[in-house]
Amino acid sequence: MFSGIIEELGLAGGIQRRGNIFLLKVKAKKVLDDVKVGDSVAVNGVCLTAVAIDRNSITFQLLAETMQKTNLGSLHSAEKVNLERSLKVGDRISGHFVMGHVECTGLVRRRYQRIGNTCFDVVVPLSFMSYVIPKGSIALDGISLTVAGKRSNTFSVYVIPHTLTHTTLGFKSPSHKVNVEFDILAKQNLPRA
Repeated sequence: MFSGIIEELGLAGGIQRRGNIFLLKVKAKKVLDDVKVGDSVAVNGVCLTAVAIDRNSITFQLLAETMQKTNLGSLHSAEKVNLERSLKVGDRISGHFVMGHVECTGLVRRRYQRIGNTCFDVVVPLSFMSYVIPKGSIALDGISLTVAGKRSNTFSVYVIPHTLTHTTLGFKSPSHKVNVEFDILAKQNLPRA
């Protein structure tokens, strides 16, 4: 489990295919502290298991489904990724509970300024919109954010300058894909069909 507070921007080293498994190597510094093989690390909000660690990078194994259903499948070499180590008992939760189980990808429809803030409009499949709660939490590429509003199949988030400079959102523009995870606590309180 994670909190959606990104610890570091890592650098993707490219993806290699080994049979049915894909290997993703990510250069990191801070996240390397106290991480060992078998630990979970969120990469763009996707919970991955570290399978190899060296002096300046972590290697992860990915399944074909992860490649297809998240934006990790379209990563380029030297592209920046959001990194967060899993929570430990007693850690402060500064964002919200993020599981690292991406439910869909969204498409950035618009990035704009509003009253001095940077805003993003993100489109997701209509079937997921019941999970979008205005003023509730949502994770985009693993970043804990608050939903500003919603309409049809689009929701909006405002992003502070610190988040723009310390996460991949600073590089996102219209047509970029983002991994979306809806708030697990809000989902548990929705009426069941």
